[in-house]
Amino acid sequence: MKVNECMCTNVICANTDTTVYDVAKLMSENHVGCIPICDFNKNVVGLITDRDITLRTVACGKDANTTKASDIMTTTVYKVNPTADVSEASKMMCDCQIKRIPVIEGNTIVGIITLGDLANNDQVNQTEVSNTVEGICNCKGNTKNNM
Repeated sequence: MKVNECMCTNVICANTDTTVYDVAKLMSENHVGCIPICDFNKNVVGLITDRDITLRTVACGKDANTTKASDIMTTTVYKVNPTADVSEASKMMCDCQIKRIPVIEGNTIVGIITLGDLANNDQVNQTEVSNTVEGICNCKGNTKNNM
């Protein structure tokens, strides 16, 4: 199965000048936990997750109304092509311990594939999904969250 057969195509993006407050509102309104940050050509330059907002804004005492997306976004963005096999996306999630991957075609975002997309698709091998979850959760010796 190819990524484009499993991905979500209704991707809500923000730009680098969007405030963290507005990014959080987009997440809430669209029931998502991640917003790609794009330039004006829809090229992904970063990602913000709900966890980023908590750790890089709230926990640091920053004002969400004035802090820009560019100040807290993750700039190392793993990407996948829409014609890639789902197993490639699954492996990337596992290896990089991430739950979401922007789907990029010609430098433009065309979708996003998530762990939920894999888990909710009957055509995706459930053993592979299970292995991906296990890989994402692997703390590589860090037992702080395993108590």
